Parts: sequence; C-alpha cells; structure tokens
Amino acid sequence: MFEFYTALDSANPNAQNLAMTVIDGPSFGEKALVSGGRLVYESGSFFSAHESEVLALADGGTYAIDGQSVFCELLGNEKKVVICGGGHISIPIITMGLMIGCRVTVIEDRPSFADNARRAGATEVICDDFEHGLAGIPGDEDTFFVIVTRGHRHDQACLRSIVRKPHAYIGMIGSRKRVATVKEALLAEGADPEVIERVYTPIGLKIGAETPEEIAIAILAEIIQVKNANKRSCGYSREIMRAILADEGEKKALATIVMRKGSAPREVGTKMLFFADGRTVGTIGGGCVEADVQGKARRMLLLPDAPKRQLFHVDMTGRDAEDEGMVCGGIIDVLVEAI
Repeated sequence: MFEFYTALDSANPNAQNLAMTVIDGPSFGEKALVSGGRLVYESGSFFSAHESEVLALADGGTYAIDGQSVFCELLGNEKKVVICGGGHISIPIITMGLMIGCRVTVIEDRPSFADNARRAGATEVICDDFEHGLAGIPGDEDTFFVIVTRGHRHDQACLRSIVRKPHAYIGMIGSRKRVATVKEALLAEGADPEVIERVYTPIGLKIGAETPEEIAIAILAEIIQVKNANKRSCGYSREIMRAILADEGEKKALATIVMRKGSAPREVGTKMLFFADGRTVGTIGGGCVEADVQGKARRMLLLPDAPKRQLFHVDMTGRDAEDEGMVCGGIIDVLVEAI
C-alpha cells in the first residue's frame, strides 16, 4: 500500500486528483488514484474492472459501484496564504493563518518589517520588491492571496502579477477610491475583467472590524468561507505525507473519517497518523473518540493477527457518549489502515 502514497506525492498538483478507497465488500481496502481523468494507480483490480464508472466520478463522497461502497476524495494541495505586505495588519494574519493550518508566506521589501514577519512565525518571508517576490510564487487553486501593502502603487504591482496566476482567492485592503483606482489602471492595461471583478475588496467579512486583530479575523473568516465552499480536501496534509513517506519500514496506521452525521467535530476526509510507539500526527477531533481509535490502531500495529484495515462506527449520541461527557453528539465512521 506504500506505493499508493508515493503515487499521491508525485501527482500533478494542477490536475484534478481523486483518491479512492473501497470501504466494504470483497474488495475492501483497495485503493486507486485518478489524476487528470486517467486511472494512474490501483492496488488491485477492482477499479480497472469498473473504469468507466470510476472515471465518471468528479467529486468527493461515497459512491456505490458494483454493490460496494467507494470513498472518494477530491484532493487539494496544502492551503497557502500569501501576504503582500508586512505591516501591522499582517502580523495577526500570520498568526491566525498558521492556526488554521495554512502555510503562510510574506512578501515585504523593508528589512525591518520582514524581520517582524519572521518573528511572528511566518513559514517563509521573502524580503524583496513585490514584483520579484511574486514572480517566484506559481499559485494554484489552493493559494489565497492577501494584498495589504502600504500604498496603491504597491497594490497595483501585486494585483497585476497575481491576476495572471491560478488562485483560490484574492483580497485587497484599501478605501473604495484607492481600490477603484487600482482596478481601473489594470483594466486599462488589459487585465481580465472577470478576474478583476472577483477580487474581494474591501477585504474581509463585514463585521465592523477596526483594530489590526479584528481586521485579521475578518480577513481569515472570509478566507475560511471561500475555502470551505470548495470541496477540495487537504486531508493528506504536508505533515502527514512527510511522516508516511519518511520511513517505509516503520509501522504506522492512518485513520480517515469517511462518514459524518450530526455535530461531530471534524469533517469527512480528516486524517490522523498513528505510530506503534504512541506518536501521532494530526487529529480527528480529540477526546474519547480519538483515544479509542488510537488504541485500535496500536493493536492493529502491534498484534500480528490483527486485521490490517478496519472500519469503525462511532456513535456519540447514545448513553455511552453521555456517560463519557461527549458534547458533540454526532456519528462518524473511521477507516483505519496499516501502512
């Protein structure tokens, strides 16, 4: 099964990638990767035997194929926030962007402000003029661009570069007059009117934000809203993929939420990696449920006769959940697979 993860790691990030797993029936556990409309990997023969149905799938979810349930994930890349400008609003955006699991890059041409971004914990800081800094960022459908520079001349340079790149979101701070001036200048240069129209400005949800921290909350809330409207999953985070691929011979098991009803804490596709020595990467929601799944995963890894893949049904609505003090009240199915 390790080959499946190497195939995931080498998949074209700009193609439509779907990871599929049979979660019941005779072919339970078989996996496939569809990239750019082609079946590029499968661990058995189930998917090629039903290739026309498999290739017709275009979204995440659970589907019935030949009487068996297939869990399908429409994969995105790691979510990335690129902040143009390292001023006072950028600092809380960096902190909150990291908190929601994004890779945060800051472009700032003033060394002292770039140092502030480094101290705030930005994943990457590019101290260069905005045009040169943006030239090295390709963008993709999981990149969220935030323009918070110190003047409309810099805003215009940033937006001119960004509108040519693939992106999930472009937001720009500034007064309506300042924003209108920048947009009009770019349209006069021949920028695509549809892309310019989709720029989120004034940036952030309208919550009456005033302080830098409040403005950052409004911006991140808008990014979260856009991100969650898109069904691309990033269950295979950078940290989980790095841990899976680090040592092929090390015992580890991956848990994936494949069904969710009610108010369970994490979404379908959320993943957590368990090691035989008790280490973990990621979370499927914490609390009693996570501890129980971890125990099952460790038994899978440590007991030679234990099944190497199992589907666990967790009901957080009944008496047992009340006795344990669970507050969520949802139902989830968790697939646990030894790697």
